[in-house]
Amino acid sequence: MGAPTWPLLIKRRGGRPPSASPRPNAPSQARLGRRTACGFALPRGPAEPWRSSFTGTSGLSRGRAAPADNASLSAMLRSQHRSAGIVVGVDAGGTWVRVRALADARPVASVAHPARAVPELATFLHNLWRRRGWTRARVDALVVASRGVWLPRERRALRRRLSGLARRVNVIADVEAAWHATLGAERGVLVVAGTGSIALGRDARGRWARAGGLGPLLGDEGSAFWIGREWLRATADERARRRFATAPQPVSTVAALAPRVVARARRGHRVAGRIVSAAQAHLAAQASAVARALRLPPPVVVGGAGSVMGDRWFAAGVRSALARAGVRAHWRESGGAPVDAAARLAAALAAGGR
Repeated sequence: MGAPTWPLLIKRRGGRPPSASPRPNAPSQARLGRRTACGFALPRGPAEPWRSSFTGTSGLSRGRAAPADNASLSAMLRSQHRSAGIVVGVDAGGTWVRVRALADARPVASVAHPARAVPELATFLHNLWRRRGWTRARVDALVVASRGVWLPRERRALRRRLSGLARRVNVIADVEAAWHATLGAERGVLVVAGTGSIALGRDARGRWARAGGLGPLLGDEGSAFWIGREWLRATADERARRRFATAPQPVSTVAALAPRVVARARRGHRVAGRIVSAAQAHLAAQASAVARALRLPPPVVVGGAGSVMGDRWFAAGVRSALARAGVRAHWRESGGAPVDAAARLAAALAAGGR
């Protein structure tokens, strides 16, 4: 579990965050399946999605025409209500695709489905629109925060495939939605640890830097997948490892072990404690590398996102590891789930923003 090195990439002011695509939304738990030699069961399917109470924001419409009487005013308002559009935010991470629709700043639909590959995402959303009876004329704006869409051409390609779903469509990276949900316009560092992991930073000049986010083959240190994999390596026999490795979705299946490994570490389990401490140290090292690359002045505003960082005990360990690494940090709690941030960005897009 030696400390890895990460390439850092700095972008100019106004640029997009540097290329990497974590999967920040691992399931919070796994349904029990058959027992394995590693002490945990092989999950049969994804856990129930977390539901947020975030309601979003909206603007006010203005008009000049005045109705002749109260009856006509009531009729006009009823007509406007029937024709009022909706805005939709989508968070397409490595484990879940979450969809939140708002009308008049109130949630009207929340959907969660196991993750789709980027080429399948447009088909999934088109099918969802048909099932819901949504049309382009009814959906004022759609913002999709997806993994695997860092390059401008990748964003343009997905946006073209989604153009028939809403009057206005924007595509961003999934980690950008996590940033908006936690840090907004602030400078600082965001530590994302879900199915995958990445540390993303921005300074006062608008420059971006990142550490990690290289995926399960080359990186994702400290992520749910990394924790689950290290647990299997330390405790499982070859037969159990093979069952996890040959599961239909091996990355998310292994990542689903992480919550219980963290729970065992919290109760004092020696092996789990060693793995979790190493995960916290990896994430702290990534955040420290980003803060130093951007020369962020102390105290550095640091936020956490993703299912692993959503565990308060685990996040406290990352904060302690940051302090040991010499980073004086001010911790910022998340303002909502990435799908809520995507819905809020969709509301701004519908109001004429970007």
